[in-house]
Amino acid sequence: MTSTQLLESSRGAKTSEETYGQLVDTYGNTFKVPDFTIKEIRQAIPPHCFERSALRGYSYIARDVLLLASTFTIWHNYVTPQTVPSTLLRLALWSVYGFLQGLFATGLWVIAHECGHQSFSTSKVINDTTGWVLHSCLLVPYFSWKISHGKHHKSTGHMERDMVFLPKTRPEYARRVLKRKIWEITEMAEETPIVTAYMLILRQLIGWPIYLLQNKTGHNFHARQAEGRGVGKRNGPGGGVNHFSLESPLFEAKDAKLIALSDLGLGLVGIALTEVARRYGLGNLFTWYFLPYLWVNHWLGKNPQFIKGKEKNTQLMKIQIVAITYLQHTDPTIPHYGSQTWSFTRGAAATIDRDFGCIGRSLFHGIIETHVLHHYVSTIPFYHAEEATKAIKPVMGQHYLSDTKEGPIGFIKNLWRSVRWCQWVEESQDAKGEGKDILFYRNRNNLGVPPIVMEKKVS
Repeated sequence: MTSTQLLESSRGAKTSEETYGQLVDTYGNTFKVPDFTIKEIRQAIPPHCFERSALRGYSYIARDVLLLASTFTIWHNYVTPQTVPSTLLRLALWSVYGFLQGLFATGLWVIAHECGHQSFSTSKVINDTTGWVLHSCLLVPYFSWKISHGKHHKSTGHMERDMVFLPKTRPEYARRVLKRKIWEITEMAEETPIVTAYMLILRQLIGWPIYLLQNKTGHNFHARQAEGRGVGKRNGPGGGVNHFSLESPLFEAKDAKLIALSDLGLGLVGIALTEVARRYGLGNLFTWYFLPYLWVNHWLGKNPQFIKGKEKNTQLMKIQIVAITYLQHTDPTIPHYGSQTWSFTRGAAATIDRDFGCIGRSLFHGIIETHVLHHYVSTIPFYHAEEATKAIKPVMGQHYLSDTKEGPIGFIKNLWRSVRWCQWVEESQDAKGEGKDILFYRNRNNLGVPPIVMEKKVS
């Protein structure tokens, strides 16, 4: 047994109320700390689920590319002023084009993501070459994102090390978002639904690019970077933390060539797009490429957060993580851990599976429906992930989180629910000892378990 397994085993034994007190999620359900091990997870998965096939992977790429090419050909040839005289109807049809192409392009994004995890094939060269080409075509810095995303997998749910999806603590939310004292949160009126709706619309548009440029949802402890690259750097505009600079503290010095290669891929695609704009015009470039690109951002982007307002009732303009990735890591049932209580097994369980029907399982290659399994064993290819998910459910028991009610409609509803319910994290009212190091979502909208009422401090 490795030292990690011994640590998880010793921690797993500490699941009684005597150790942690009473832990309660946002819905009011009693939470028990996971007590299984990663070894038990891996042993439950049938051996053939670990098998990877480049040929099978390329067949899915061919399918997605064929869908993209066929859709473009149909719209380019048949949705024209000559064939569709009505301007409004053409606008509606090209909007449908953008939506469809966004679905198909998201499928390619997911396969490139598989390449980054080495689950596409048994060859690292094939994986990285394929992933670099696909992600570059979608304006994703493949190696840069692969490195930071790998660190996210190694520290999921860790309040000081996770690279994305890191919620604000109560003091951070009070200070940075509301501009209030920490004890004043329970005295404030709830956020109006129109503000929530505004946030949901805004976040779809620029979440992913701003994440890449500013690392808005990752940890901000860059001064701890082992090589000293993070001293004086911070998340946000001009902070020096991004996915493009060779000096970014998200990476080590040894990664410089890979970061440069990522930038080269984006540069080549940028040249190609510039040539398209020169030959066919910016309007066509936007319609053909960037309209679907916005839909890809909608499904897969991250969450930059912008704060506005100095008046008494400060309003938040907060662009959250977009759709799929947001809902994989944000839910009223999900805990977050401090350094005293986190382990890989616990962090991987702090994710949730959802259901997006045939679009999710087919076009998105199951990334929505099998994300929990993906965090435990990311080298399992997507076409084996559903079977492997079924195999680990008995091991995880109550700790396997899923919300598949109402399928795609429920998925969309959960966007609204999670933004309203999950605003910051804090300890449970009756937590004690190490239990104070396990945090759950709370909100100021009078939904679920209320925040802890704190005494006003007199300075």
